[in-house]
Amino acid sequence: MVARISDKAAIVGIGSTEFSKDSGRSELALAAEAVKKALDDAGLKPSDVDGMVTFTIDQNEEVDVARAVGCGDLKLYSRIPYGGGAATGTLLQAAMAVATGVAETVVCYRALNGRSGQRYSSGVSGNLITGSAIHYSWYMPFGLLTPASWVAMFTQRYMHVTGCTRDALFEVAHSTREYAVNNPAAFFHQRPFTREEYDTAKKICEPLRLYDCCQESDGGCAVVVTSAERARDLKQPGVLIRGVAQCAARDQEEMTSFYREEIARIPEMDLAADEAYAQCGLSAKDIDAAVIYDAFTPIVLWQLESWGFCKYGEAADFVKDGNLRPGGRLPTNTHGGQLSEAYIHGVNGIVEAVRLVRGTSINQPKKPVRHALVTSGVGVPTGGAILGGMV
Repeated sequence: MVARISDKAAIVGIGSTEFSKDSGRSELALAAEAVKKALDDAGLKPSDVDGMVTFTIDQNEEVDVARAVGCGDLKLYSRIPYGGGAATGTLLQAAMAVATGVAETVVCYRALNGRSGQRYSSGVSGNLITGSAIHYSWYMPFGLLTPASWVAMFTQRYMHVTGCTRDALFEVAHSTREYAVNNPAAFFHQRPFTREEYDTAKKICEPLRLYDCCQESDGGCAVVVTSAERARDLKQPGVLIRGVAQCAARDQEEMTSFYREEIARIPEMDLAADEAYAQCGLSAKDIDAAVIYDAFTPIVLWQLESWGFCKYGEAADFVKDGNLRPGGRLPTNTHGGQLSEAYIHGVNGIVEAVRLVRGTSINQPKKPVRHALVTSGVGVPTGGAILGGMV
């Protein structure tokens, strides 16, 4: 069964705070600013909002954000688990609510002090109080404590199976950095790097080095979702949610699915791609640009394969041919991505995907962008969304 929510909802407002390493503000203040900017962008008032969606790991309660911004009654509040895997899942919740009449105007937000506060690079603690303690207990004694270590395990296997080399990882890192150099909002604005700097950067966990890993950032982002019909009368051109999915695959763990028959694949993203394409009747050939979740360079390669831009094992050649760059087949992470703009758990990626469809990205491709893909985090239950112009 295919969900019948394609083109029923549209993103009509986007908002972001400054991205920094020390915001000097509470996460609630960041969330409120991002939401207010998104509403202003849409030409809507806080009183228009009747739904809010965020991540389970977000520290800002929906009612607190609503009160801080000045919203009234809420008919929907919802949270999506699995860290960055929640990014486009928030859009799915919002789109379903709007399509079914549960809510009329839904705000999706994420705000964190990810550098000055709790840093994800510090890894998991020994005080886990969920079922996750069971599977983490198999890995933690061997030093697999951080997202980088978990992704490195998958990456080593992927490189062994496919023949991928660090040349491909460099191309992912370098192409996103080149976009960030032009983006005043990016942490690495006007800060390019060379292959030598990439190769000699601090080793994090073999084969990952410093520039293979995303930022740790303070900041917040938000988007406003309403019905496609209502979007036609608002301030900004509506961006349709043409297809959106969140999926978990057989034998899924949270970041450590090491006991599958083959760990060098991400079947949950394969499922999400199939579902999103089926909803809107599109395929990879219809996607003009992408914002691919890039907490680490190798996960971009895996997602390119999942979404059909190349076959399994061919992503390394796809990126080395320049396809992620401005004149390539699929300009990707045109804001600089989480590697070089900021790490806001993928919601800054949703904001950039909207800009690409609107035609307002700081690195807008010269070709028309009729459809843009945006994805969620990898290694966890995940998803993706296909955004397009109003029809």
